[in-house]
Amino acid sequence: MTTQDYSTSILVNKSSEEVYQAINNVRGWWSEEIEGPTDELNKEWFYHYKDIHLCKMKVVELVPNKKVVWKVMENKFSFIKDKEEWVGNRIIFDISKEGTATKLTFTQEGLTSFDECFDVCRDGWNNYVNNSLYKLITTGKGEPNPKEGEGFNKELADKWKLN
Repeated sequence: MTTQDYSTSILVNKSSEEVYQAINNVRGWWSEEIEGPTDELNKEWFYHYKDIHLCKMKVVELVPNKKVVWKVMENKFSFIKDKEEWVGNRIIFDISKEGTATKLTFTQEGLTSFDECFDVCRDGWNNYVNNSLYKLITTGKGEPNPKEGEGFNKELADKWKLN
C-alpha cells in the first residue's frame, strides 16, 4: 500500500524569481508570528499559532528560483493525540515553468490521509498556499496570521518544550 503525501499547486503569471522570493517571505503569507530567519540555509525558525500549533523548522534546501525545503525539527499540536505528528516531515516548494506561467507545487512529505491532523492541516495549507501565498505572489499582499505580541514567546515555547 502506498501513501500519498499532501500536495497542491498554483499557477501564476509571475517570474520564478518572484515566486521564490514570496515563498521565503513566510511572514507575508503564513504568519507574522515567526521568529528567526526563514530564508537562510541551515537556519532554524520558530512558528506558533496561539497555543494550538507550535513548530521549529529548519531550512534544509534553497535552490534560487527553483526549490525551497524545510524540515520539521519539533512540533506540538494541542488538538490531536499525537502532538508531534509532523516531526521529520519535509515541506517542499518546487518552482517550474508551465507554458508562460510559473507553477508552484507545494508538498508536505509525511502528511498523509492516515494522519490525525490531515483534514485540518490540508485545509490550512490550502488556505495558506492557494489563497494567501497566491495573493502575495500576484498582488504583493498575502493574508498571514497576524502577530499576537512582540518578540519570541519564550514562556509558550518553554511550556511546550520547544526552544
